[in-house]
Amino acid sequence: MTQKSIIIIGGGIAGLSAGCYGQMNGYKTQIFELHTLPGGLCTAWGRKGYTFDGCIHWLVGSGQSSGYRRIWDELGALAGCEVVNHDEFMRIQKADGKAFILYTNVDRLEQHLLDLAPADEKPIREFTDAVRLFSRFDPPVGKAKETSNFVDMFKTMPGMMPIMPAMMKWGKVSIADYAERFSDPFLRYAFGASFGNNLNRLPVLTLMMTLAWMHRQDAGYPVGGSLEFSRGIERRYLSLGGEIHYKSRVEKILVEAAPNGKGDRAVGIRLTDGSEHRADVIISAADGRATIFDMLEGRYADDTIRGYYEKLPIFSPIVMVSLGVGRDLSAEPHSVSYVLDKPVTIAGEARTLLPVKHYCYDPTMAPAGKSVVMVMVNSSHKYWKELAADSERYESEKQQAAITVIEQLDRRYPGLAGQVEVVDVATPLTFERYTGNWQGSIEGWMPTVDTGDLMWKGMSKSLPGLSNFYMVGQWVEPGGGLPPAATSGRNVIQILCKQDKRRFVASAAG
Repeated sequence: MTQKSIIIIGGGIAGLSAGCYGQMNGYKTQIFELHTLPGGLCTAWGRKGYTFDGCIHWLVGSGQSSGYRRIWDELGALAGCEVVNHDEFMRIQKADGKAFILYTNVDRLEQHLLDLAPADEKPIREFTDAVRLFSRFDPPVGKAKETSNFVDMFKTMPGMMPIMPAMMKWGKVSIADYAERFSDPFLRYAFGASFGNNLNRLPVLTLMMTLAWMHRQDAGYPVGGSLEFSRGIERRYLSLGGEIHYKSRVEKILVEAAPNGKGDRAVGIRLTDGSEHRADVIISAADGRATIFDMLEGRYADDTIRGYYEKLPIFSPIVMVSLGVGRDLSAEPHSVSYVLDKPVTIAGEARTLLPVKHYCYDPTMAPAGKSVVMVMVNSSHKYWKELAADSERYESEKQQAAITVIEQLDRRYPGLAGQVEVVDVATPLTFERYTGNWQGSIEGWMPTVDTGDLMWKGMSKSLPGLSNFYMVGQWVEPGGGLPPAATSGRNVIQILCKQDKRRFVASAAG
C-alpha cells in the first residue's frame, strides 16, 4: 500500500500532535512552521539570562494517573519533567492585607471562604461541593468525531454521566453572575475577578473544573516551562520520522476540482518564497481566519463560518510586561492580584487590579537568587495597531506600560525598582507577528454563557465543498488550552485512519 502523505500547516501543539499521531499510524507527514521554534503560542524567550514564558501557568493532565496524561506521554511532552503543584491557584489582595485565596485543596478553600464570609455559607458550600464532585471524575481519552462534540464525548465515557447534570447547570451560569450570590462585598468582588474582569462571562464551570483538576493534583506546572514542553513534543515527532520546515510561511492552500466532480480537494501548499509542496491530505493547525480567508481566499466559508468570525467573542489579546529582577521573591505568593487604591493606566485603559506572577518555583527561569516577574493584562489589538503606524509612539507606549508596572510593584515590594535588570514588553502585535494569530488572541474563541453552546455542540474540522482538508487547534476547539489542542491533532488522525480503514494506534514515548 502506498504511504499516504500529509502536510501540516503550523508547528504549534495541535500541529505537532497531528504530526506525531500521523507518524505513529503510517502516514508520511511534514510540518511547515513560519517561526524558528516549535510550539506556536506555547513558547518562551530568553533575555540576558532570564526566560520569559508566554503560555503555561498550569497544565491539565500533569498527574501520573490522569486520562489526559496518556496524551502527554504519547507525545513525549513531560518526559523526565518535574511537576510543581501549588498550594494556591491565586489570590486577590487589598492594600490592608485582606486576601481572597483560591487554595488548590478544596477543603482548605472551603474553610478559608467560610472564615472570610460566614454569612455566605450556602453559596460557598454549593461551589466547593461542585468542585468536589468534578474532582472525582477523570475524563479518559475518547474516540474522535469529525465535529468535536462535548456532550457526545462524555456520553461515550463510562462513569461520566453522573456529572453531566452539574456540568450543564454550571455551564449556564457566568462567574460574574455566581459572584452576585455572595452578600460579602469583598468576596463578591474577588470571586468575580478570579479569572480577571475581562473573563467573568466565562461559565463558572470553568473555575470549578480548574480547581477540581488542581485538587486532584492534575493541573500542575512542568518545570522548564512552555518552550521545553514544546521541544519535548518536537523531539518525539522527529524521532518518529517526521519533518519540520521552519521559517516556512504558507501563503496559499492549493486546490483542484475533485475527480468525482463534487466540489474541490486540497492538494498542496504554496509558501511565500513561491515554492509549492503537494500531499494527499492538508491539515491546517494555523490561525483559523488566515486559513479560511487568506490561504483559501474565503471560497469555502458558508454563512455559519463567516458568522463565527463576525460575531463570536475571542479571548482578549494581552500585554505582557516581564521583568528580570535581582531579588529572590520565592517567599511571596506566586500569583497575586493587587487591588489598587487608585486606578492606573496601562495600554490606554484604567486598571484597578494588578495581576502579578513570579516564577521562583522554576529554577530554569532566572539565575540563582533572582526572579522573573510578570504582569499580564488584557488589551486592544486595535489600540496597538493604530500606535504601530508611528514606531516611536508604539515603543513609547510599551516603555510607559513597563514604567507604570514597575512603579506599582515597587510599592508592594519596596526597592524592587532599583533591582530590575531586564525589561520585556510583548503586545498583541508581538503575538500576532510570531504566531499569525488573529488579533494576537492567545486562545481563540471564548465560550461565554452567551455563546457556550459551541463548546457543547462543537465545530467542524472540515470546510464545505473541500475534501482532503482539515483544521485543528483552538479555532475549531472552543475554550482554548493545551489539552484540546493536543487532542484535536490526535482526533484528526483517528478520523483519517477510519476513512482509510486503518486501526488507529498510539503508544507512549519510550
